[in-house]
Amino acid sequence: METLLENIMYSTRWILAPICFGLSLALLALTIKFYQELFHILPSILSMPESDLVLKLLSLIDMVLVGGLLVMVMFASYENFVSQMNIHDHREKLDWLGKMDSGSLKTKVSISIVAISSIHLLRMFMAAQQIPNDKLFWYVVLHLTFVVSALVVTYMDKMTKK
Repeated sequence: METLLENIMYSTRWILAPICFGLSLALLALTIKFYQELFHILPSILSMPESDLVLKLLSLIDMVLVGGLLVMVMFASYENFVSQMNIHDHREKLDWLGKMDSGSLKTKVSISIVAISSIHLLRMFMAAQQIPNDKLFWYVVLHLTFVVSALVVTYMDKMTKK
């Protein structure tokens, strides 16, 4: 009875597979949004002020970072919790695939969140004239919270690996 229960519980890890696949659909949605934004920028690029262009480009960079985060979480979660990916030798394989444990994944996710938050904060400061000071203050506090959280997660991961 115990073996049967353990086998059933172990098999439930496959419930996570459709969720990981759902992240690939989210990546597709993000790609569509990226190109929608890019096509909005292109027609007015010559008449757009430099600061507006930089803000738009930062928004695109933000989307790229989120896309990378989606890929990282999707593949690492699948590899760590569901099954190893059987990538054939003739296909290109991501260097980190199969090497990222759940602690490393948490560290990379938290660092990615800090990077995304940094870009968002930079966008806020570039448009600081239109944003109330108290709102800017809370953006900075939130960003610093992400930074401190990333440092704590990184420190804890290093401590558990010792």
